[in-house]
Amino acid sequence: MDAHVSPSSVSGTARAPPSKSYTHRAILAAGLGDGATVRDPLVSADTRATARAVEAFGGTVAFADDGSAARVDGFAGEPVTPDDVVDCANSGTTMRLVTAVAGLVDGTTVLTGDSSLRSRPQGPLLDALTQLGAGARSTRSNGQAPLVVDGPMTGGTASIPGDVSSQFVTALLMAGALTDDGVDVALETDLKSAPYVDITLDVLDAFGVAAEPTAGETAEAVAGYRVDGRQSYAAAGGEYRVPGDFSSMSYLLAAGAVAGDPEVVVDGAVPSAQGDAAILDVVERMGAPVDWDRDAGAVTVERAALSGVTVDVGDTPDLLPTIAALGAVADGDTRIENAEHVRYKETDRVTAMAEELAKMGASVTEERDALTVHGSETTLEGATVDGRADHRIVMSLAVAALVADGDTTIQGCEHVDVSFPGFFDALADLGAHAHPMD
Repeated sequence: MDAHVSPSSVSGTARAPPSKSYTHRAILAAGLGDGATVRDPLVSADTRATARAVEAFGGTVAFADDGSAARVDGFAGEPVTPDDVVDCANSGTTMRLVTAVAGLVDGTTVLTGDSSLRSRPQGPLLDALTQLGAGARSTRSNGQAPLVVDGPMTGGTASIPGDVSSQFVTALLMAGALTDDGVDVALETDLKSAPYVDITLDVLDAFGVAAEPTAGETAEAVAGYRVDGRQSYAAAGGEYRVPGDFSSMSYLLAAGAVAGDPEVVVDGAVPSAQGDAAILDVVERMGAPVDWDRDAGAVTVERAALSGVTVDVGDTPDLLPTIAALGAVADGDTRIENAEHVRYKETDRVTAMAEELAKMGASVTEERDALTVHGSETTLEGATVDGRADHRIVMSLAVAALVADGDTTIQGCEHVDVSFPGFFDALADLGAHAHPMD
C-alpha cells in the first residue's frame, strides 16, 4: 500500500500510542506469572506476535475490543512445549525474548519469522543459552532464524557482547528469574541501547522480580546484570499500565518542529525509563521551542528554523530515522554517530535513510558508523520513496514529505501497523495532507 503526502502545515493535539517496548515486556511478564491485566497496551502487529507466543507456551491473551486492555492468563513459570512452530512475524523483540523463554521449556521449541526477521542476528543469544544449559542453534548454522531451542536450562553465567542488541540482555533477565540458579549476564563489550534494559528492569520491578546491574571497574561502568532464580512474576493489584511511546512520539514532535502552524501538542508523554525521550533534547538543540509538562504528560513543540547538530544514537537507535529527516530540513550538517547497530533492525536503517532521502534531493554522506545529512546542500522535493517494509522509515519519510516541494509517494505504508497503527490518521487530524491509498 502507498501513502501520498503533500506539503502541509500541522497544528493541534495528537496522542502518542502506548510504548511498544513496555507492552512487549508487560505481556510476557504477565504470561510468565499467573497473569495480569495490562492497561493501555499497544495493539500492533509486533505486540500481537508476543501475545501469540505467550499462548504457544500455555497462556492466553485477550485484547479488549477498544484496545484499552489485554487480559493475560499466564502459565505460572512453567511454559509448555509449543504444539507448533512459534512464528514471530516481523518482531525482533518477540523473537529474542521468546527464544530465552524457550530455554525454560522441558522440550523443544522452534522459532521463525518473516524474511526480514530471518536475516537478523541471534547468534550471541543462542551462545548464551547454551552456556546456561540449554541447547540452542540456528537451523542454517548462521546465527539466524529459524531457531531450535532444547530446554530446560538451569542458569549460571552467560558472557555476551553488548554491542549487537540490548534485547539479548532483556531476554536473559526475564527468563533467568525462573531458572533454578538465576543468571549472571557478563558483558564482553560496552552495552548499546542501555535504556532499553532500564525499561526491562522497570517492568521486572513492577511484576515483583528483582534484577540489577553488576558493578564494573569504575563507579560508572556496568559489567553486566544479575537476576536471582526461583522468583515469580506478579503485578501489584493484578494490573500494569503502559506509558506512552517516545519512539513513536518522535515523528509527531518532528512534524511540529518542521511544519507546525505554529505548534503541535503531543499527549501521553509520561516520564518513564525510555531513552528515546532524548528526542525532546535533540529537537530543542536544533532550535525548536519545546515545553514538556511532565505532570500532564504533554509536550508542545513549535515550528522554527532548525540548525544541524551532532547526535550519538548509541543508546537510542530508533531515533536515527527521525533525526535524519529533521537534518534534511535543518541548515548545516546533522551528523548521527555511533550508529552501526542501527543497521541490524527491520532493515539497514542507515543505508535506507541515506538512499531514500537522496531520492528526495537530500545531500547525505554515509559511513559504516555514521550518517551525515547536509541540510544546507539540500532542497527537498517530492518523490516516490520505498519505506523498506520498515515502520520507522515510513514515518520518518512522511515527516520529510510535509515540507518537500511537491507530492511524495511512500511505498509500503501499511508497515506503520508494527508500532503506530493510527499514524496517518494522526497526521491527518493535525491537518496534514497524508493519505494511505490501496
